[in-house]
Amino acid sequence: MHGLMSERPLLISAIIKHAAMYHRDREIVTRTAEGPIHRYTYGEAEHRSKRLAQALLRLGIGRGDRVGTLAWNTYRHFELYYAISGIGAVCHTINPRLFDEQIVYIVNHAADRLLFVDMSFVPLIDRLAPRFPRDCRVVLLAEEAAGPAIKCSPLPGYEGLIAEEDGDIEWPEFDERTAAALCYTSGTTGKPKGALYSHRSTVLHALGISLPDAIPLSARDTVCPVVPLFHACGWGTPYTAPMNGAKLVMPGPRLDGQSLYELFETEGVTMSLGVPTVWLGFEAHLCATGARCSTLRWLLCGGSAVPPSLIEAFERRHILLRQGWGMTEMSPLGTTAALKAKHLGLDPQAQMKVKSKQGRPVFGVEMKVVDEAGRVQPHDGKSMGELLVRGPWIINGYFEDAEASAASVEKDGWFHTGDVATIDPDGYMQVADRRKDVIKSGGEWISSIDLENAAVAHADVAEAAVIAVPSPRWGERPLLIVTPRPPGQPEREDLLNFLSQRFPRWMLPDDVVVIGEMPHTATGKVMKTRLREMFGEHRLPER
Repeated sequence: MHGLMSERPLLISAIIKHAAMYHRDREIVTRTAEGPIHRYTYGEAEHRSKRLAQALLRLGIGRGDRVGTLAWNTYRHFELYYAISGIGAVCHTINPRLFDEQIVYIVNHAADRLLFVDMSFVPLIDRLAPRFPRDCRVVLLAEEAAGPAIKCSPLPGYEGLIAEEDGDIEWPEFDERTAAALCYTSGTTGKPKGALYSHRSTVLHALGISLPDAIPLSARDTVCPVVPLFHACGWGTPYTAPMNGAKLVMPGPRLDGQSLYELFETEGVTMSLGVPTVWLGFEAHLCATGARCSTLRWLLCGGSAVPPSLIEAFERRHILLRQGWGMTEMSPLGTTAALKAKHLGLDPQAQMKVKSKQGRPVFGVEMKVVDEAGRVQPHDGKSMGELLVRGPWIINGYFEDAEASAASVEKDGWFHTGDVATIDPDGYMQVADRRKDVIKSGGEWISSIDLENAAVAHADVAEAAVIAVPSPRWGERPLLIVTPRPPGQPEREDLLNFLSQRFPRWMLPDDVVVIGEMPHTATGKVMKTRLREMFGEHRLPER
């Protein structure tokens, strides 16, 4: 027997429709790339999103077509989120910090038909346009036409595109399992892989992360997503803010401590989301200036492990910093380190041990730790193994990548995260190591394997290994360790210049160490455990 309940599809368009109806006058504020502040309301945002939807249909964009964005956190990017998904197309957010080869691969693999690009990324598009799909056209997120500087079949500028439309349409209805958004991993262990989110998964994720111990927002809050909207749907904020009627403040490209402080104070921001690097810079600004936050109540920090000292620094300012953990493949939120009632009576040091873990699962996320034989490990806080997850907003395969899907997802839906972790009796998960030697710096993944393979291509290098070294600003940074190829002698600056031709600056090692011989395992592999023992406390030069 089935229940007698209305069957309405869970669609992303319903979120902006709800906001326009019930939170119509709530503001969306943007610090634009050009500098001036732009203000409008959820009601106006939905109307402009509908005009953009009409323009997309006029350009021939249909169900399942991928439409790319290379953009900062602005009101126009927000409109793209709803217009593209709202007509059944796929909003493909692209990380401009990736290496050129990765961006070219992603745009071609996704077969993007349109690219919406902020003006600051025009040089990037000029450089890469000849290698994009032939039918990929570019729209500048600006007032005027794209002009001859863009080499990829330019169209009128964004405002010119929507000026021809009246917004007099209804959002179409379709199956809630229709693809809505696409976000690629950074390809740390090979080619980037696409996580293809559905309308159903996105709406459920937004509901799940709105729970009180996750990332709660209310109609009384003002939220600023410092996390870029090209990072796994901006950690859900473009959906949860309008869903709950929160004022939304978009910071644009200026993410330094002073700029964020000024924006937070001017707009009365109560809550914000970002990676540890951002909050380290923000705290440094507060310390240097003696400034105090008059409205900011709490921060969500994710992307990499949060130093306890940073949590303590904000607590001294009466600002809660809550750690969260997730992955692109998880939409992305999986856990938050919110305390339970039983922890409230603990002393500060005992509480900090809980807050320093990656946290307990949000409802909708299942987690388990397994050993190398696949045996489930007890939740005792000590038994370690690979972390597996599953749930309605976690992938069951990668976009157009059967090989990666088979290697990462079990038949019963469990996804292999690649993290080695423990889970304690209260459900708090703690990442102990990475199964594969990738480095996470400032919220971005860096592949040790890719750096090593590039380094050994240098004429003076016989062997190379890259390990993570702690960094107070970035969480961790790569250290390159090499052995010389006789008769040569590797030089630090020469090697870094050599690698700079193949990697963006933020991926480059911070230092190079030359040793006479690499430690090896019995099977001939470089023993990274030994290298970590030898250089785990290596002091990196200041950048």
